[in-house]
Amino acid sequence: MKVTLIIIIITLIVIICIQYVKNSKTSKDIKYIRETLQHIVEKGSTERIKLFTSDDEMKQLLTAINKLLDYNNNNITKYNKAKISMKKMLSNISHDLKTPLTVILGYVEMLKLKSEEKVMADKIYEKAEEVLDLINKFFDLARIESGDKKIQISKVNICEICRTTILNFYDTLQVENMEVLIDIPEKDIFVLGNEEAIIRILNNLIFNAIRYGGSGKYLGLVISDEETFAHIKVIDKGKGIEEKYKEEVFERIFTLEDSRSKSYQGSGLGLTITKSLVEALGGTIHVNSLPNVKTTFSFTLNKLNY
Repeated sequence: MKVTLIIIIITLIVIICIQYVKNSKTSKDIKYIRETLQHIVEKGSTERIKLFTSDDEMKQLLTAINKLLDYNNNNITKYNKAKISMKKMLSNISHDLKTPLTVILGYVEMLKLKSEEKVMADKIYEKAEEVLDLINKFFDLARIESGDKKIQISKVNICEICRTTILNFYDTLQVENMEVLIDIPEKDIFVLGNEEAIIRILNNLIFNAIRYGGSGKYLGLVISDEETFAHIKVIDKGKGIEEKYKEEVFERIFTLEDSRSKSYQGSGLGLTITKSLVEALGGTIHVNSLPNVKTTFSFTLNKLNY
């Protein structure tokens, strides 16, 4: 009787141990699958999940997961190829259109010399310049996003660049009778950047503040000296941007007149290019807006602390 009881107890213990080992193995396998999937998502890798197991259900699950991963990788590859192809097409179209437009502008310049044709020539010239400007923006955006436009990063004085850039808008700000606040530290602040790119970023943001926020008769340019980065803000007190549009203003073809004023027309590419340039410099850009009170476009650039 005692021997039988002992055998039963031992058998139960063995069964419990086997079940524990099995459950423990399953738990480890699930943890491995979860961590591998997380790594694949975060790194955007094309690897598959490899796991040796005798569990039929686990094998079926792994097969299904790997099929989904293969399907997703194929879609990503097709998307990237289509994206590169589209960017190259835009770049080629932009280049092909610029040449005849430049020639047209040259002929219009000649027409403008004759007084009786000057008015008409001025209008043609103005519209041709608008088209050329749009093409240049398309061309620049395509080159930046495709990696064709290499931006050289070096040590630049952000304070000096901001002072010079805002001075270029002096006449416009005077004509518009705008109150101007310039808060730039006297000491030099050096960042990792590119002078040409930063000037273009500032020009776009200041131009938009005047064009779309001019009703507030206020423009601010502020630099904050943070520990590891410089924080640059362009501020206006115009009509502002509605909350529902704040996430869209940096998207291509979205125009600020959608959210501010219907009386102004834009290409919808200025802020997209601005964001691309900021990110190419290793920075970030954001917008905060309280309509008719304060709208702030701010971007950061990494500081050089030596």
